[in-house]
Amino acid sequence: MTTHITKKIQWKDLTRLNRREIFIENTVTLPWLIGSLLLAHYHLYLFAIPCSVMFFLTALRQVHNGFHNTLGIGKKATWISMYINSLLMLTSAHAVKFNHLRHHKYCLGEQDYEGKCARMSWYRAILYGPMHIYSIHKIALSLGTKYYKRDVLIEIISIVLFITISFITHIDFLIYHCLVMIAGEMFSAFFAVWTVHHDLDEHLIARTQRTYWKNFITYNMFYHLEHHLFPAVPTIKLPELAKRIDEYAPELEKKDTF
Repeated sequence: MTTHITKKIQWKDLTRLNRREIFIENTVTLPWLIGSLLLAHYHLYLFAIPCSVMFFLTALRQVHNGFHNTLGIGKKATWISMYINSLLMLTSAHAVKFNHLRHHKYCLGEQDYEGKCARMSWYRAILYGPMHIYSIHKIALSLGTKYYKRDVLIEIISIVLFITISFITHIDFLIYHCLVMIAGEMFSAFFAVWTVHHDLDEHLIARTQRTYWKNFITYNMFYHLEHHLFPAVPTIKLPELAKRIDEYAPELEKKDTF
């Protein structure tokens, strides 16, 4: 079914980004990061937290595009982008990348370690959060190539140094950032995996979202069925891809993310 759809839909033109789109994809995190750090610097934590949540969401979007080399900036610049986001999100982006590409290859199967929590109940997926973060690093260091292992170790060491310096220097807004990012990572299994894959099978491997305002506030991160069908399409192009799927493959079953 999905193979038929991928052959039916014209999508390759959507992989090309213009300068404006490249700029957006590579700076989408900055307003939220700057806003959260500034507000935390002035101890306005109740206002900083929503900005931090949006930074986490947009950083997920950015590294996710990096996993699939769809940032439009080349491999070396993509590596740097993923490294910076590893520091800021306190998780090795290359460890997540290794597991995410396996997730696409073995989606919801036994070898899909990223998708493991999708088979859990919602509350178990939340409780599984800390183990999820541990597992993706362990799997990448166990099964990854020497290049993956090198990149993961570089990022882990850098993260430890960043956290250590933040606490030793007693810089309040950096301590705040570390704490809120750790909290975000604890919920990543639920929000980034369970919400888009729960209660599905091999016939329908991912959920999607068609409500405009929901996609607007979530930066188009929940067009997940579309992403699985065409992973080479950047996030910024997913709304157009969704329109094409609805027009040329209306028979495709869809389930809402939320």
